[in-house]
Amino acid sequence: MNGIIVNLREYLVGAGFSVVTQAAEELGVRACVVGGFVRDIFLGRASKDIDIVTVGKGIELAQRVAELLGKHAHLSVFRNFGTAQVKYRQLELEFVGARKESYQRGSRKPIVEDGSMQDDQIRRDFTVNALAISLNKADYGELIDPFDGLGDIQRKILRTPAEPNITFSDDPLRMMRAIRFATTLQFNIHPITFNAIYANRERISIVSGERIAEELNKMMMAAQPSRGFQLMDDAGLLPLIIPELAALKGVESKDGRGHKDNFQHTLQVLDNVAAQSDDLYLRWAALFHDIAKPLCKRYDERLGWTFHNHNYVGEKMIPRIFRRMKLPLDDRMKFVQKMVGLHMRPIALVEDCVTDSAVRRLLFDAGDDIEALMMLCRADITSRNTEKVRRFLENFRLVSEKMRDLEERDRIRNMQPPISGDMIMKAFGMEPCREVGDLKMAIKDAILDGIIPNEFQPAYDFLLEKAAEMGLSLKEPIKNPQEALE
Repeated sequence: MNGIIVNLREYLVGAGFSVVTQAAEELGVRACVVGGFVRDIFLGRASKDIDIVTVGKGIELAQRVAELLGKHAHLSVFRNFGTAQVKYRQLELEFVGARKESYQRGSRKPIVEDGSMQDDQIRRDFTVNALAISLNKADYGELIDPFDGLGDIQRKILRTPAEPNITFSDDPLRMMRAIRFATTLQFNIHPITFNAIYANRERISIVSGERIAEELNKMMMAAQPSRGFQLMDDAGLLPLIIPELAALKGVESKDGRGHKDNFQHTLQVLDNVAAQSDDLYLRWAALFHDIAKPLCKRYDERLGWTFHNHNYVGEKMIPRIFRRMKLPLDDRMKFVQKMVGLHMRPIALVEDCVTDSAVRRLLFDAGDDIEALMMLCRADITSRNTEKVRRFLENFRLVSEKMRDLEERDRIRNMQPPISGDMIMKAFGMEPCREVGDLKMAIKDAILDGIIPNEFQPAYDFLLEKAAEMGLSLKEPIKNPQEALE
């Protein structure tokens, strides 16, 4: 233990810890740094969270620390929660009085009472988060570890300090935290603890969607996020939180012909994307890319199992899933929608003859998200047939080369045709109507099909030709807006 004490003192440097010690001595209170900061010392990870627990007077200790730090310290007090925060330059200290908690069956909101340091440690979620280091002069830097959290770190095991059924029944969010920590820290959940998660899984219903989404987002950013979803499934939480994902599980056979397990395939695609990108919502797109397959599954005697249009059906499912899961309904959701809707398009190009027209249309529809889409599509190749994988990846390379060539030549990505709807209405003296839309679409299609270049004069000549076919007369010639700028 002495060696650990010496080593721990090396981490208690800087104005924050020394001032907490001074303030605690002045007030005559016990003060310790607890939780993630201590855990991460032993994991060799940087930690931004510095939580200070004191036996009584948590807010008073924070106030005195702020006074000692001077004018650059900012104090925030949250009396309803019995907590306070001190921000000082790059430092953030959270203060709370040691407490013990009890819960009512239908709520995660605890009844809080003052408690001892061990009362505070036993109420924490896992032994690895119940470690504390003394900040008092008498035993400064000493590790306080009543539940062998350090041993669990060394064994890479997650256990609860208290009886796990009570822990998870009282605060069911801790079930998701167990799975998140197991995924991000690459720890195992102790069998007794895991069995308690399974036994209490239905209690997850009292947890808000926002809190669950927060845990899922952190889990998603792990090096191997699939592990978390597999654990959720094993614990019986997956069908309660993302039933659409659970529905992907299993293989059905008919006439001796089966399809792949789309749940395991999805987890592999998710890990493939995670190995290449830190984009949270591209990872969500990977998780949901085949979400509609159970709804679209059909058996064809000639083709076997088919999932026609699962990308389009999945695209329509995304807003409902995001709304239920309390995920954002803004451009991030629309990005996931786009990825799900388009993820079959590059694969179709690989399987079919790669025409300039098809590539132009994909570039136009994907816009600035084309690189993300191609990354998702490459990740979607999970066949065990190495020759098939090699062939697909080579064809994807050819498609990517053609995209670069066409983009340089035709400027298709985020293309705005050189003639707008307003220009068409003014030229032919029309109000908004179907004919205006038809002419706009005809110009866009002609550019994407390579009939005309993406330039004003060819587009104008094409417009006049199409308008004449529709019996429309030009009222006012359109001037090239580029010439007006020059």
